[in-house]
Amino acid sequence: MTTPDPTFATLERFILDSIPLARAMGIHIPGCDGERLVMTAPLQPNINDKGCAFGGSLASLMTLACWALVEANLRRRGDDCDLFVGDSSIRYLDPVWDDLRAEASLAVGGSWKTFFTTLDARGRARADLSCVVPGTGDKPAATLSARFVAKRRA
Repeated sequence: MTTPDPTFATLERFILDSIPLARAMGIHIPGCDGERLVMTAPLQPNINDKGCAFGGSLASLMTLACWALVEANLRRRGDDCDLFVGDSSIRYLDPVWDDLRAEASLAVGGSWKTFFTTLDARGRARADLSCVVPGTGDKPAATLSARFVAKRRA
C-alpha cells in the first residue's frame, strides 16, 4: 500500500505533534489509499510485563488508525470538523509478539458517499469502522469495531 497524497504525511505529523501518547507509542502511517489506512508502532515502547504488546497500546493504535482514516478523508475534502469516537468494542484474540500493525477501514456496508452526504446536509455524520491487528495466518490478533462522529466546526 502506498501513500498517494501528502495529506497522510501531514496527518501523521499532526498526530505526533498533538497527541503525546501517539508520540510515545512511536506510531507511523506507512500507507493509506482513502479506503484503508495502515498504522504501525514498534513493540518496544508498547510492551507489557510478559514481553508482548500491551492491550492498551493495541486499543490505542486501533482507535487512532480508525480516527486517522476518517480524519484523512475529511481533510482531503477540505472539511473542518471535530472528530470523536462515539463507542467501540475490542476483542483481544492472540498475543502480539512483534511490532504492532493496525489496518482500519469502513465497516462492511459503510459508504464514504453516504457519510459525506449526511455531513453536507446536517453538519454532522457518523461512520462505523473496523480495524484488525493481523495475527497468525488468517486469524486476527485483535479487532475493533467503532463508531466515529464528525461535527462541522462553527
